[in-house]
Order: sequence, then C-alpha cells, then structure tokens
Amino acid sequence: MSDHPPSENSNNSPSPDAYCKIVDGTFIRHSQIPTTSASGDDTHSPVLSKDIPLNPTTNTWLRLFRPRHSSSGVKLPLIIYVHGGGFVLCSAASTIVHDFCANISIELPALIISVDYRLAPEHRLPAAYEDAVDAMHWITKCEDQWLRDLADFSRCFVMGESAGGNIAYHAGLRAAAASDDLEPLKIKGLILHQPFFGGSQRTMSELKLVNDRILPLSANDMMWEQALPIGANRDHEYCNPLMGGGSSVERVGLMGWWCLVSGCDGDPLMDRQVELVRMLERKGVRVVSRFLEGGHHGMEVLDSKAAQAYFLVLRNFVFSIVPSQ
Repeated sequence: MSDHPPSENSNNSPSPDAYCKIVDGTFIRHSQIPTTSASGDDTHSPVLSKDIPLNPTTNTWLRLFRPRHSSSGVKLPLIIYVHGGGFVLCSAASTIVHDFCANISIELPALIISVDYRLAPEHRLPAAYEDAVDAMHWITKCEDQWLRDLADFSRCFVMGESAGGNIAYHAGLRAAAASDDLEPLKIKGLILHQPFFGGSQRTMSELKLVNDRILPLSANDMMWEQALPIGANRDHEYCNPLMGGGSSVERVGLMGWWCLVSGCDGDPLMDRQVELVRMLERKGVRVVSRFLEGGHHGMEVLDSKAAQAYFLVLRNFVFSIVPSQ
C-alpha cells in the first residue's frame, strides 16, 4: 500500500469550489468525491481495514487500519485520525483519506482509527469536535480484537489534516481537560498537519495566495461561513485559536504532551499555523514544527513523494521525539 499512488495528481487537484457551491444561500455538494471500501480480509493488501459503528444516534462511524503483519508481541502506537475537507466535504471512506491512513499504518507502523464525523453545515461546530472525543471514549470501552491485541494505549496521538487538524486540536483540548475519564488511553501528543485556522484579520499568506488553486480565499471564507455556529465571526475560538482555550492549552503543556505542526509557504494558511506554534510555545507546550518552502495545501495527501518525506518526520516524532512510558 505504501507505493499506492494518490487518486488525484497534485498538479491538477481541484479546489473545493469544484465540489460544492452556494446557491441562493443554500450549500450544495454537486460533485461526488471518490470513495474506497474497507479491505476486510483482502489477502492481497499489506494493510487491513474495517468499519465499526461509533454512535448510532449521530450516525457516525470509524474506519480502523492495521498492518497485515506485525512483530509478535510488539504493540503499535494508536493514532486517532481526523480527515480534512473544510468541515463540509469528504469522509473516512474518501479514497484520498483511506489511502493516506493505510500508508501511515504500514509506514510507521501504527494502528489508525479514522473518524467519520458529522459534516457542516448540516452539523455545525462543535459537532465534529464532539465526534472526535466520542471516538476516544469508544476506545476506552471497546472490546475490538485489533485494539486488544495490537494497540499500545500508552502511546496515543490525535492527528488531523487541514480541517481535521483543527478538529484534532479542539478535541485534544477537550481530552486534556478530562483526561482522567479516558483511562487507559494515554495521549502523548497532537499531530496537526496543515491545520485549518482563521481570523477576522487577513494574514500576509492569505493575501499573497488569494487565488490559490487548492484553497482560494473564496473557498476558505465559504467553509468557515458554513462551519461556525450561527452568528459567530472569524475570531470565534473554533476558528482563531489565539482567542480561546487558554487553561486547556496550558494543561496540555503541564501534562507533557508534544505537538507536531507542519505546513508550507505555498499554503494560504501558513501564517495561521506559525501563529499557533508561537502561542503553544508561550503556553508551555513542547512543539516540533516543520514548515517547507513551496508546496501547497494538502500536498502530502495528494502527492506520494511528499507523503514519503512526511512519513519520515511522523515516524521520528512518534517513536523518537515523544518518549515512551
């Protein structure tokens, strides 16, 4: 699976405008994003995956990934993964999400739990945050054999890409505030992969890349308009992390969690991500940051060569930088 090419070449990847639009004030998804089914016991795949219901009331579910072969008796890190899509698009079954999680599982290796959360605008924030926290509580109570046999519950990470990075951050703050309720789960850190944040004041990177082909400012604005609570502006703490989460962020630092934040200067969101890193460091959180020249938003998800370089960083963070208990 590690050499499986992405579904869309990074040179012609469409912007979110290709998949959705606003018509007479109504949000419409007008293009189907390709999906992939869980592998089950497919003997030809080095990575196995399966779907498990999460919450029948909210109609959420999880997709689990594990390497087909792992060293006997060796427990694997557990990564709770939250997909991107501007809060309004994609699912855990989207092919680009499925492939990326499968590749992480085999390349690290790790056990991945990908969360299929509720999308906006039908379910505005904080619904997605609640779904990610719901997944953590599910882990503490479940009897799934993969988790029982393979998961190292003392080495858990909450990871997300783009909007998923925003969700991972806020779900992580909630988990930090209620960590005693998550035993035996021991979260070691947050992995924020090109996280999606904003604010009312435009940044230089947003203005420089106003017509970016992957995430133009018009799409950025539209997604926040659909995702934030009715009446909230772009300085709401869900959007702008500099405006809230103070005590919870400090608790993340006191608990010794690490945070990996990655981005690139070809992404309109980079200035927001740099601001986040500085804020976390001021609050006492141990941060590893990785910002590249060039690139674009979603580059590691859409480009297999970029993904391989990122997996090296991810493996080093999970196994080397963050100490085991």
